[in-house]
Amino acid sequence: MSALRTIVAAAMLGVALVAVVPVHAQSFPDKVVRIIVPTAPGGGNDVMARTVAAKLMEKWKSPVIIENKAGANGAIASEYVAHAAPDGYTLLFGYIATHGINPGLSKVPYDPVKDFSPIAEIAEAQGVLVVNPSVPAKTVKELIALAKAKPGTLSYASAGNGTAPHIAGELFKKLGGVDILHVPYKGSGPAVMDMLAGTTQIMFPSLVAALPQIKAGKLRAIAVTGTKRSPLLPDVPTVAESGVPGFEIAQWYGFFAPAKTPRNIVDQINRDIVAVMKDPNVSKKFADQGADIVTSSPEDFGKFVQAELVKWSKLIKDAGITAD
Repeated sequence: MSALRTIVAAAMLGVALVAVVPVHAQSFPDKVVRIIVPTAPGGGNDVMARTVAAKLMEKWKSPVIIENKAGANGAIASEYVAHAAPDGYTLLFGYIATHGINPGLSKVPYDPVKDFSPIAEIAEAQGVLVVNPSVPAKTVKELIALAKAKPGTLSYASAGNGTAPHIAGELFKKLGGVDILHVPYKGSGPAVMDMLAGTTQIMFPSLVAALPQIKAGKLRAIAVTGTKRSPLLPDVPTVAESGVPGFEIAQWYGFFAPAKTPRNIVDQINRDIVAVMKDPNVSKKFADQGADIVTSSPEDFGKFVQAELVKWSKLIKDAGITAD
């Protein structure tokens, strides 16, 4: 009888364990999830992160909030998430600067590979060369001629040292043979605002950040920074086809968790983010802002990040680009 009780008890315990595992796996999230955005409110990164956060909140039936921690070209936010609890409740909305450009440009207080668990890439967006309407140049060649006629007098705004707009500006200087002053800001939002005011004259923001102002006629688009024209600006040529061969840069965006985040949590967040990105309303919102949806598995995203680190470190070194 004692042996029978033991067998029955073991069987019941086994059933209980089987029942508990899926319940526990499905319990995430059971509290607020914070998405840390490394740029200021109002920029392209912020807009995309908030769009995804709103949909995740609907899916999870749990609060998802955005926290902007701008500064040091995303290093502040990246370091913060790298040291957060690895439980899935603090995520980084990383991008080309935090996990592609920064480490090759200067010493950063985090390891872009060892300190993070890649979750998913969500989008890519090429940039656009824009000028304040007061600038008397409507083509790349005219802008280069103007800059050469007045060396050191024109300035270009960036979202911060080491951001894609900064690298784009330095590449333009090198490949175009011009002398223009770099003015860094804490995010594309403030940079665009000063562009509108005419404080700076040139910028290479993402289409996500600049398209509304271009459509409103407040900024003039001269060229796009990718390898092909954008369907949103079909009459605007690429920088390369405008007389600066070899010029090409595009931004990418994705989610990261702290290293050692449980794999089941990473996989769930990946599945849910991929599902969100397939939502027609989300796809349209991103497309309307010039961003192409690109989703991936955690493994593929991790490999992509490592390739980006190699690519940008080499480019920065070969072009002699510095953080200042």
